[in-house]
Amino acid sequence: MSAVWRRYHEATKHTVERLRRSRHFLDWANMPDPFRHYEGAPVVDLPADAPAPLCGALEALRGGLGRPNARDGAEFLSQLLFHTAAISATRVVAATGHRYALRVNPSSGNLHPTEFHFATRGLKGWPDGLYHYRPSSHMAEQRATGDWVSGLGLEAPLVFVLTTIAWREAWKYQSRAYRYCCHDMGHAWEALNLAARACGYGTRARGDFRDDELSRMLGVTDEWAMLVVAVDCEAKGTAIRERRWTGGTPNRLSEEIVPYPLIEEVHEAGRELTGERWEQRAGAAEHSYKDDEPFAVVARRRRSALDFRGGERSITLEQLRTLLEAAGRGGFVDPWAYVHRVEGMEPGLYRSNLELVRREDQRVVAAGLSLGQDLAGNSCVTFSMIADLERATALHGERGYRYAHFEAGAIGQRLYIAAEAMGFQSTGIGAFYDDAVHRYLELEQGQVIYHFACGYAVKDERLGPVDHD
Repeated sequence: MSAVWRRYHEATKHTVERLRRSRHFLDWANMPDPFRHYEGAPVVDLPADAPAPLCGALEALRGGLGRPNARDGAEFLSQLLFHTAAISATRVVAATGHRYALRVNPSSGNLHPTEFHFATRGLKGWPDGLYHYRPSSHMAEQRATGDWVSGLGLEAPLVFVLTTIAWREAWKYQSRAYRYCCHDMGHAWEALNLAARACGYGTRARGDFRDDELSRMLGVTDEWAMLVVAVDCEAKGTAIRERRWTGGTPNRLSEEIVPYPLIEEVHEAGRELTGERWEQRAGAAEHSYKDDEPFAVVARRRRSALDFRGGERSITLEQLRTLLEAAGRGGFVDPWAYVHRVEGMEPGLYRSNLELVRREDQRVVAAGLSLGQDLAGNSCVTFSMIADLERATALHGERGYRYAHFEAGAIGQRLYIAAEAMGFQSTGIGAFYDDAVHRYLELEQGQVIYHFACGYAVKDERLGPVDHD
């Protein structure tokens, strides 16, 4: 069996020597546009006053469904996307006055490689067709009319195709960027899943499809189709079967796109469909939560912490258990915990079942393993997500490499929402010394693919106030 994924993974591991030899500098003049537009495509407004989902944040995490309250398809789409991928706030850099957007779905470096395309069929008051979501103005760009659900591999009144633009991440993170694109895909997938559940509907996801055929169907060139997600909402309208392409030209993201052969190679290897089918349906955990904040508030308030208030506050053991319950079980990823400040727990390294592995202060170690980033040691708890990549690729071929990273990103999104709902914050950490983590954890199998930290965020004095949208 080919092992392109293994060569890629080894080649993109961080080591002190590799980082020291790196001569990469950010070309700010060539920074990719974080917003994709299809110029010339008809634009359909999404109502600005759509009702908030009727569901608690922790209730959605445990698999609960809110009560549907949108009057028609336009309100539902607006409600869903407003709590999945819309702009949630803008920030101002105090020193320069530069403004930049923050979104509901998190992204490595705020670069947002993930794009949201969707097809509708029979939504009340909404024209059937193929659309692209424009988060910069909360609008839907109509790429085509008619029934485009057929052929996407999942049948539902609303089916999303999530794509990635690898260059957006590679501009900053070079060859390692494919890992971050897959993490971001997992975050976006789970953001969509949780928002759909809060709006009253379940989802199903598929990762096995013919990439080139789907990309041609979407009419995309620099975007790679990565995930298909069906939303099992109600269809009350009359479906229009006849397809008509309305087009739209994608905006140019950069003056120059720098190729990264390692990324091209690992993605190309994953195009082949081998092994078992990969389809996911959201499940429910047996747990109930008190004093649950509304999902609508939590999802749009979520921010990535830039650092934590080390030594000042702790989370409780119950809160840590809630985080682990939110993370879920099964799949290919197992989160190990560096516990720093949890009431009722001894500082140390723990497995996901809270089995104590090392009985000692982990703050310096966690920061050091995370490329010396203090936030990993200042948090209340930091996780190393360990993936069984051998099993993932044995079951699904080279494509299994994507799936494990999708899963890690989805876990991260659930941790974001759980932490925010309980009154503290989180951040994903994609940079770490891979093999040093393996040695410290004394792993016999598995690879670290994501770090994630939770605690009480500090204010970044370099930035002005957040303007909430």
